[in-house]
Parts: sequence; C-alpha cells; structure tokens
Amino acid sequence: MKTSITFSEIKSKPARKFKTSVSRSVQLQWQRTILLIVLAYEAVGGLVGGALLIALPDGSMMAMPVEILHGVFADFLIPGIILFGLGVLNAVASISVLRRTRADWIWASLAMGGFLIWFLVEIAILKETHWLHFMWGFPVVVGALMTLSLLPVAQDPIRKFLLACGIAGSLLYVTANVVTVFIYKGYNPWSQTVSELSAIGTPTRSLWLLLMVVYSLLLIFFTWGMWLSTAGNRLLRVAAFLLFFYTIIGFFWPPMHQREVLAAGGATLTDNLHIAFTIATVILMLLAIGLTAKASGKAFGRYSMVTLLVLIVFGVLTALEAPAIQTNQPTPFAGVWERINIAAFLIWMIVLAVILMKDKNEKLT
Repeated sequence: MKTSITFSEIKSKPARKFKTSVSRSVQLQWQRTILLIVLAYEAVGGLVGGALLIALPDGSMMAMPVEILHGVFADFLIPGIILFGLGVLNAVASISVLRRTRADWIWASLAMGGFLIWFLVEIAILKETHWLHFMWGFPVVVGALMTLSLLPVAQDPIRKFLLACGIAGSLLYVTANVVTVFIYKGYNPWSQTVSELSAIGTPTRSLWLLLMVVYSLLLIFFTWGMWLSTAGNRLLRVAAFLLFFYTIIGFFWPPMHQREVLAAGGATLTDNLHIAFTIATVILMLLAIGLTAKASGKAFGRYSMVTLLVLIVFGVLTALEAPAIQTNQPTPFAGVWERINIAAFLIWMIVLAVILMKDKNEKLT
C-alpha cells in the first residue's frame, strides 16, 4: 500500500504558492531596506579597509602581519586594491538600489557576489576563520538572500533553487568526507571521527575548512528556501530558524587537537569549545527534525521520527567511544557510528528539500 506525502498534509496551514505582485511589492520593501543597509555597511568597510591596506601594505595599520598571507602575496597592496574596488562597487550598488534603477539587481548581485568570493578566497589563504569573518561576512550572506527578491524572474523558481542548495550541500559534505579521507594518509574512517579531519596540524584542515564554509553557505540558502516554502506554518518556520542557527555555528567551529597532542596534555580551550559546539548543534538538529515531524503529515512525520531514533541511538554509541580519543585509546567504530548519524541527517534534509520543492498538488509516493 502506497503512502503519499503532499504539502496539504502539513498541519496548520499548507505551504502556499507565492503571493501576487501586490503582496510581493510590500515584501520587497523590507528586503530592499535590509539590502541597502548591507550594501552601505560593506561599502564603508571595503573603502576604509582597502585604503588602509593601500596606504601601508605591510598591514601594520590594521595589526595584520604579512605572514598570514602564507606567501600568496608579498604584502597587502593587491588585496587592498581589490578590497577598495569592492567598496566602490558596493557604494555604486547601494545608490542603484536606493534609486530603484532597472539595473539595481545586477549591481547588487555583483557587489554581494564579489564579497562572497572575497571571503572564500581570504579563508583559503588564511587557512582559518576569524570573528571578523562573521562581522563582515554574515551581512554579505544576508544581502545575497535579499538580492534574490530583486531578480526579474518568477519567485517560485528561486524558492526551488534555494531548496536545491540543501541537496547540493548534503552532496558536498559527502564529497568532502571522501576527498579528505583519501588525502589524509593514515586516517582511518572506521575508527576516527570526522572532526579529526580538521584537527590542528592535519594535512586536510585547510581544505576541510574551505569546503565546510561553502557547505554552510548552501545550508543558509536552503533554510531561506525552507522559510519561503512554509508560509503560515509556525512549527516549520521555527524548524527553519533552528537549522539556520545550526548552520551559523558551523562557520565558527573551534578546532580540536590531534589525539597524540590530547593524550600528552596539550588540550586547550578550543578542544572544550569543540565539544560544546558539538552538543549545541546536535540539540538544534534534533529539535528541528522533531518540530518538522510534528508539523508534517503522517508519512514524512514518521520518517522524521525514525531519523530522530537513528540519531539518538548512534549518537549514544559515538559518545561512548569519544572519551577514548582524549587518551589516544582505540575507538574501533567511532567513525562508523558518527557517519551513520551524519548520513541520516543529510538524507533527511534531501528528502525534505524534495518535498518542499514539489507543488502542493503533487504527491511523493
């Protein structure tokens, strides 16, 4: 006997198709305001920061040693010129959006896209994230989402594109896991956790960090698409909100040290924070899935509950072996249990994205 899942199964109010052009124009008002604030903010940051780096390319005016460039650039002159150019671009985009010109979406897309590329390249060069990336990078992500509302295309394809980012993010996470395992010679995916791929001093830390930044960006876009798909359903909106914070935490995940360092007493504050972040993300993940299960129809609700059960069972199994990492003792199946957990969550997110992408009158058998 087949079981069908439709948008109409969702309790409260079903997800609706996008509103009329009249209601969109009202919605665009607050989106345009946020975009203007972001563009102006980034314009000031780019112009001031770029000017300081051009004036003193050694980075002394901004307390940044040239060594953090890891030899990619001799000094900060070229990065400063690029940053100043991005500041000019954002200033022009803010004027265009303010004046509501026909090309406002083009200027805003170039401005936000330029800074997204800037931060990705910067993280790749620095080989780490910093709180300043949140201060200046997070507004860019918000601005990029607000820019989507300006595009001269129907909004439903954009919503589906955002949801597809959840699928792409899940596939990227799996790809990152496979690629880094092959690069990290001596790493055992059966007995070692995923976090050990990004531990301090590992050969895969930089690559993993960069891929996870992209993964987090894709999930932010997904949560926005989820929000747009659940109008009128408070539980699903809260679930989208929780997944959003789950994603934000991923940008600033504190690194752990390798097992040998931990066993020798080399643990630092970041190791403790790593555990705290893990607990926080697991809680957010469980709450989001639980709320989605409660807000959905029977079929997807039951599937979500099964996913919750898998996460709890294999989460406990992972936790039982975790203490042995601190003392560099054998953890024969820690990697297996953790990867089953991760796979369960990624598959759940893919299924959710597929369901939300479907028209409310279609069925998923």
